[in-house]
Amino acid sequence: MTRTKRGYIAQRRRTKSGLFVSNCRGAHSKLSRSISQQQMRAFFSADEDRDKQKRNFRRLWITRINAVIREKVLSYNYSKLIHDLYKKQLLLNRKILSQIGIANRNFISIISNEIRKEVEYTGII
Repeated sequence: MTRTKRGYIAQRRRTKSGLFVSNCRGAHSKLSRSISQQQMRAFFSADEDRDKQKRNFRRLWITRINAVIREKVLSYNYSKLIHDLYKKQLLLNRKILSQIGIANRNFISIISNEIRKEVEYTGII
């Protein structure tokens, strides 16, 4: 029986896959099976890294807020500020607080001072 070559559809599919992993080295960018394995690995890593990015940004925001607050008042820190915000039912998330801290350091200290005064005045513990 004579040999038949596969059609152009399979070649197009492999070419498309090869474009995805064109920055890989060696067999990872040449062989079909390795290309598909690299694709699966890349998709899995991208999915994982989206979650890591969320965690890392939250950590960054918390660090920025804590640095700004500790700069002004010695006995006050991030956890106390967040606790007081929840007690006063002020809905400011960490991203917004960190952006305020970057833009105007005095403003976030004013916010924290007002919250502390109100909490101490009302006697909420």
